[in-house]
Amino acid sequence: MLAEVKGLNEECGIFGIWDHPNAAEITYYGLHSLQHRGQEGAGIVSTDGETLKGHRNLGLLADVFKHGELDDLKGKAAIGHVRYATAGQKNLGNVQPFLFHFHSSSLALAHNGNLVNAKSLRRELEEEGAIFQTSSDTEVLAHLIKRSHTGDFVEDLKVALNKVKGGFAYMLLTEDTMYAALDPNGFRPLSIGRIGDSYVVASETCAFETVGAEFVRDVEPGELIIINNDGLRIEKFTENVTHSICSMEYIYFARPDSNIAGINVHSARKRSGKRLAKEAFIDADVVTGVPDSSISAAIGYAEEAGLPYELGLIKNRYVARTFIQPSQELREQGVRMKLSAVRGVVEGKRVVMIDDSIVRGTTSKRIVQLLREAGAAEVHVRIASPPLAFPCFYGIDIQTRNELIASNYSVDEICRIIGADSLEYLSEEGLVDSIGRPYPNEPYGGLCMAYFNGDYPTPLYDYEAEYLASLEAEK
Repeated sequence: MLAEVKGLNEECGIFGIWDHPNAAEITYYGLHSLQHRGQEGAGIVSTDGETLKGHRNLGLLADVFKHGELDDLKGKAAIGHVRYATAGQKNLGNVQPFLFHFHSSSLALAHNGNLVNAKSLRRELEEEGAIFQTSSDTEVLAHLIKRSHTGDFVEDLKVALNKVKGGFAYMLLTEDTMYAALDPNGFRPLSIGRIGDSYVVASETCAFETVGAEFVRDVEPGELIIINNDGLRIEKFTENVTHSICSMEYIYFARPDSNIAGINVHSARKRSGKRLAKEAFIDADVVTGVPDSSISAAIGYAEEAGLPYELGLIKNRYVARTFIQPSQELREQGVRMKLSAVRGVVEGKRVVMIDDSIVRGTTSKRIVQLLREAGAAEVHVRIASPPLAFPCFYGIDIQTRNELIASNYSVDEICRIIGADSLEYLSEEGLVDSIGRPYPNEPYGGLCMAYFNGDYPTPLYDYEAEYLASLEAEK
């Protein structure tokens, strides 16, 4: 029995700016462009050079800051965060950035990713007397920094960064300095930009366009970025690095107008659609994509296959998230509220439906049903990625194999379950080639492909025994 999961969710986006008179406002607009990365909570912390001040709450960014809270966040620097929870409960205490006050200083901390050794680190820290205020794995870093005792904050931070394992893009803010750090595999995207003399750091480059910033460079794995009144300084906290960019960023999570490792996300998705048409062509009348992340791949498929691309599915953008509905009947109605099939496009037609992935299959089944109810003569499903058969432990909200339909059923079985006339996936090689091998001399061209083949680029630490037990149970 497949678990009732929500689907693919990446948990957050981070943004920071240094040396701008309207730092909090710029951070707000930067976070707005990253809202797709998290909708459960948002927060901003600013500094005026002497004091850190913050505001955070549950909900969308516009709701969190709708009563003039930005007016209180004065200062020339700020960091912000939009959250989707993968580690930690969904309550206000876990909304970031966290703000810690010490006897002689303060520290704000925001995190995108997931630590694979957070549980064991937390247990060790608690045994040493640490008192945690949240259930988030992010708080672990603050405790590690305060226990490093090198006498220098940057060195304390480096020591702490070498103790945490997994996927992390961190932003930190003190009274006089802003920091950013990326894990040794670079699972999550993180980039540096400039607005005049002001430096900006963001999870995705689409945020730079929103705030009028110019792209400077990507943050590389193992790097620590230090920005203060002396300018920008780049140091390494480790030399043991291997590029393993999350391939799901290109497939699903990132906005199409973002660039990751110099590769435009829309272009990568369009190439994947073209490759899919070569690998899994089907004679049909019309191609349509499941909005929004599959549109680029659907356009590519249609171009390569010589078929017309049409808006056969329309998304209603003013609907609450459906997975919170309390009954199956209401969840079914929620999908109908979110998506509508266009009868004038699909009626009597052989339809190729392009999607970026299939997680548990229930949503795919409902979309196929919508197309049939709108009169589609045939529905052929084509997926612009390989079968998603292995959990992710680095920041995607899927951590057991029983949540994934592809780990339980064959492609033919999945085809029957979702009610399609045919089903084909993009090959692993096709995906890597389509994205473009950003680091061609590294495994999978510098991409993490573990979700498709179980080849994890790091030890799984706290998850190792649980994962191995799940594999053993399937034998």
